[in-house]
Amino acid sequence: MIIEKIFNNNAIIAKDSGKDELVVMGRGIGFKKNAGDPVDESLIEKTFVLRQNDASEKFKALLADAPAEYVTLCYDIIEYAKRSLKARLSDYIYVTLTDHLTNALRLWDQGIRNSNPLVWEIQRCYPKEYGIGLNAMKIIAECTGIRLPDDEAGNIALHLINAQMNGTGHKIADVARQTQKIDDILNIVKYSYNNEIDEQSVSYERFITHLRYFFQRARKQEPSEAVDDFLLKQVRTKYKKAHSCVLKIEQYLNEKLLDEEILYLTIHIQRVTQRQT
Repeated sequence: MIIEKIFNNNAIIAKDSGKDELVVMGRGIGFKKNAGDPVDESLIEKTFVLRQNDASEKFKALLADAPAEYVTLCYDIIEYAKRSLKARLSDYIYVTLTDHLTNALRLWDQGIRNSNPLVWEIQRCYPKEYGIGLNAMKIIAECTGIRLPDDEAGNIALHLINAQMNGTGHKIADVARQTQKIDDILNIVKYSYNNEIDEQSVSYERFITHLRYFFQRARKQEPSEAVDDFLLKQVRTKYKKAHSCVLKIEQYLNEKLLDEEILYLTIHIQRVTQRQT
């Protein structure tokens, strides 16, 4: 493994024998070294490859500015999130989350506190990601001695949600708007049935997952599958209250829902409210 570029004493870009470009981190790995020198592999602590070229270039620019310990910290949080979610995350998470947390910690040092007005909605709609965010607060505190507020757990959750969408064109603001819409839909269901939804149930988790991918499909304008008209009529007749709730959601979204979406939303709402009714 050969050094290609040195960012600081603890972070370099290297190439392995297969000519893959790697981000290599380790205490003192770049100390008194030059481009073209072999990497002291005994000093390697973390190695990773960014497959998306654009993400790789942005991450290199970030490495030149962000403290190495913050980069390492974010790497640990992202790897922990991957294991917890059992999901593939876009390479851009290494850029976006590192950039966000670096700025958040710098602002904290300056006495500036940023609130997240959607933290309750994030906790409700994305409990797994929010839980990872809370644990990330503990990891950050252990590493830096700074205990950021729980609002930051919500911010980390938004970055994780965005990374699961597996796209480069999404913005955190888009994810925040989606979160607000999901929360509004949950409230429509709640007030239609005049009862609380069991947010610990499997049906609730499946409903949230369906809504997430519903908005993702809508954004990408993916084609719809044909729906058996007989099945749709049966569902409308059997689950009248759930279907009525879907019509309220359609009115809230101010768009005509496809038959496929009406079918699945009706079934999900019936399941998520079944215990209450």
